[in-house]
Amino acid sequence: MRHVLSATVQNVPGVLAHISGMLASRGYNIDSLAVGETEIPGLSRMTFVVRGDDRVLAQVRKQLEKIITVVSVQDISSNDYVERDLMLIKVSAPDGAKRSEIRELAEIFRARIVDVGPEEIMIEISGRENKVQAFIERMRPYGINELVRTGRIAMVRGSNPNVCIDGPTADFDNPSSHS
Repeated sequence: MRHVLSATVQNVPGVLAHISGMLASRGYNIDSLAVGETEIPGLSRMTFVVRGDDRVLAQVRKQLEKIITVVSVQDISSNDYVERDLMLIKVSAPDGAKRSEIRELAEIFRARIVDVGPEEIMIEISGRENKVQAFIERMRPYGINELVRTGRIAMVRGSNPNVCIDGPTADFDNPSSHS
C-alpha cells in the first residue's frame, strides 16, 4: 500500500540526513521525497511516499515523531488530498513533423515548452504521477535525452489547521534555543 506522509520539521542543518538515515537504517524505502519551506518561517515540510501495510506506516510515523526536529507528522493519504509531481524532459526534436508532433502532445498533456534548441526541446510538465508517467511513455519514441523529476508534493483539501506549537514561541532560526 502507498502512503503519503507530510512531516513539518525545523529548518535546521542535518534534519534531512537525520530523517532519511533513520528510515534507511530501519529498512524503510522512500519512493519519493520532497522538501521545501512552509508559510511559517523556520519550518519546512517534507513529503514522503512510502510503501507498506498499516504496521509499516505506524512504525514510520512513530520513528519520525521521536526525532526532536520533527514538529508534526500527518498521513495525508488518509485524507482527500491533491498531489503533484514536476518534471523537466529534453526530447530529440529536429525541425519538421516530429517537432510538431511533440508540440501537439505537450499541448494535449497541458505541458509547457520551456526551451527550444536546434535538435531538442525541453518540456515542463506537472500533475499526478500517472499523468507524468504517461507523458514519458509518449515521449520515448522521439528519444529522451535527459529527464529530471521532483519528489511528490501533497496538500490536504479544505481547511486544515496550521501546525500548532504549544508553549512559548519557538525561535526556529536558532536551533540552540531547543534544548
